[in-house]
Amino acid sequence: MFDPALITKCADPALKPAIIERFIAEAGSANPLSVTVKSGDRLVLVPVARTSEEVMAIVSTYVGHAVVRVGVTQYPAGIGVNEASELKVDLVDACENIRVGTGLFAKVYRIVTKWYGSEPPEAFDDAVYAWQTGYFEGRSVFLEPEPGKPETGAANIKSENHDGAPSTLATPAKDVTSHGDHPASADPRVDLSRINGFQ
Repeated sequence: MFDPALITKCADPALKPAIIERFIAEAGSANPLSVTVKSGDRLVLVPVARTSEEVMAIVSTYVGHAVVRVGVTQYPAGIGVNEASELKVDLVDACENIRVGTGLFAKVYRIVTKWYGSEPPEAFDDAVYAWQTGYFEGRSVFLEPEPGKPETGAANIKSENHDGAPSTLATPAKDVTSHGDHPASADPRVDLSRINGFQ
């Protein structure tokens, strides 16, 4: 179990504490060693991790083949990672997980509120939904550039579509609407299937 005081100590200062508390309550976990694995709409049953090493073993097994969420903020492991060695054990440290998780959620929240042009109550709900699915208005929120900034860095990381064709993640996801009526229901997967020799 994590200490709620870590929110004050570790969370991104760009977000109000009340928003952070709601975010963790609605989208996170009280267990820093929590790992959630989903393949499409199916929840994959994985062993309950009792150590950080067990967490990372699960992450390494599934990342690139399924959507893997880790820790207090249920941070999307594998985002922007090109090699397995880049997956850091820090993700299971409660403070570090809160730091990077709330930092990424703060960007998602800014993307959503920029779209609204303000901060209406529904913006938070949409931001949480975007966090859980990886998409808002058909765009990958995790790899989108910061609102108002050029599309550089993580937003231009090369990936592959499910058909194997290279694409730039700064562009809208391919065939997003095939996953459902709402573009946010698309799978926020990053294709890392070539890590560790997987083809």
